[in-house]
Amino acid sequence: MLQKSLDLPTESTKLGQKSSSDEVALSVDMESSDEDTTAGLDDFSGLSPYERKRLKNISENANFFASLQLSESAARLREMIKKRKPPESKRKKPKKKENEIGCRRSMRLLKVDPLGVVSPTTPAQPMLVEDENPLLPPGPLEMIPENQDDNNEPCKGFLQTWAEVSKTSTKKTEKGLSNIKSYKANLNSMVISEDTVHKVTRGSIFSVALHPSEMRTLVAAGAKSGQIGLWDLTQQCREDGAYVFYPHSQPVSCLSFSPANPAHLLSLSYDGTVRCGDFSSAVFEEVYRNERSSLSSFDFLTEDASTLLIGHWDGHMSLVDRRTPGASHEKLTNSSLGKIRTVHVHPVHKQYFITAGLRDIHIYDVRSLNSRRSQPLISLTEHTKSIASAYFSPVTGNRVVTTCADCKLRVFDSSCISSQVPLLTTIRYNTITGRWLTRFRAVWDPKQEDCFIVGSMAHPRRVEVFHETGKSVHSFLGDCLVSVCSINAMHPTRYILAGGNSSGRLHVFMK
Repeated sequence: MLQKSLDLPTESTKLGQKSSSDEVALSVDMESSDEDTTAGLDDFSGLSPYERKRLKNISENANFFASLQLSESAARLREMIKKRKPPESKRKKPKKKENEIGCRRSMRLLKVDPLGVVSPTTPAQPMLVEDENPLLPPGPLEMIPENQDDNNEPCKGFLQTWAEVSKTSTKKTEKGLSNIKSYKANLNSMVISEDTVHKVTRGSIFSVALHPSEMRTLVAAGAKSGQIGLWDLTQQCREDGAYVFYPHSQPVSCLSFSPANPAHLLSLSYDGTVRCGDFSSAVFEEVYRNERSSLSSFDFLTEDASTLLIGHWDGHMSLVDRRTPGASHEKLTNSSLGKIRTVHVHPVHKQYFITAGLRDIHIYDVRSLNSRRSQPLISLTEHTKSIASAYFSPVTGNRVVTTCADCKLRVFDSSCISSQVPLLTTIRYNTITGRWLTRFRAVWDPKQEDCFIVGSMAHPRRVEVFHETGKSVHSFLGDCLVSVCSINAMHPTRYILAGGNSSGRLHVFMK
């Protein structure tokens, strides 16, 4: 049979060669196998050698596994698993020893004196919770600076000087608006130095005002702590020209020099009071007091500054006549806004004023205010998030600039208030100041009808000036400007910019 396999033709295919080699191997194995095995497979004589070898392997494997007795072993293992008890899941708590030393406790809290004698218990006394910001007493307050010693003579001389300077600043010097090219040139000539940077209050600055004097420079700043700082930049020594007063107990959110008498500095605070600092008498007179409501902003309704329009944080508005004795309002009305941040009177048509609420901006007519709920003439509903401010343009009032937390500055056309106030320009701008910085408020330049100023979060630190069309006019930069100036104000006639930051520091750019 082996000889027969070797005599196969050599030109056969690979498949034929493989099958023939397998037959040779199987035939050799079959010949060498035991005679008993061959006899057991005689019944399959008709099968091929490969199939016979396969059947033989199957039978041998079956006999091998049967000899191992695996089924009996598996049965014994199942019985052992059933008899074994499951382990307990709960841990037993260790028993505490009787003499074990526990945690140390304060003998003072246990009311035990060091000798081990229990002290007698005393009845608990009701604790009086002191107000963090108690209201200052009503009535006038003397203008006594906090940052000076007992010698008050320098401060009196300072106030008397500014009372004399204010007499020459009562008459307005009207100047025509300059073109944008000359306006840019004047802004480029304004610089900041170490001598024009000074810390004047404790805490964040919430409001800034510039005295309208043409000869000297006086900056007023209202702080979160309730302080008001006055800084005379004409003094050679910065410390000699800065005085800090404390007329309020909560943040001073609005400051303004009286347009009729610049020797009067009016201040409004969250504590519900409005005061007038008189440089001549060195007294903070109380103009308005409302202990049940917090105030947010005010503006003058008349040219002689005798009547004030005051906005409340709870949405109310009050009219105050300074000529009336007392510190109460003439009229208190509820607006259709749940909260009022700013109020601003139209510079030409004094019967109109604009209020910035939480999400909406309303324009009212003073003549339609009543004791209940006043309805606005026009509502500006384009804002999608919290609004910080809204102001009329300073000369004609034909534009309104708003600042919103949706990172947009908007300019509206208010030339025809009786019909509608359409949106003219939208500027994408980062207005997110975070928790620790005062919110930005874009304000118009009193000298330029079509340009407004706003703080910036950009690096290096700066203050931006924009045109009403949205184009950037100028960026105030300087090595001494190292922090964000959230609140800014421009001088009404001179090229002076004052900005306040969160540390109570004033930065002044001057020409």
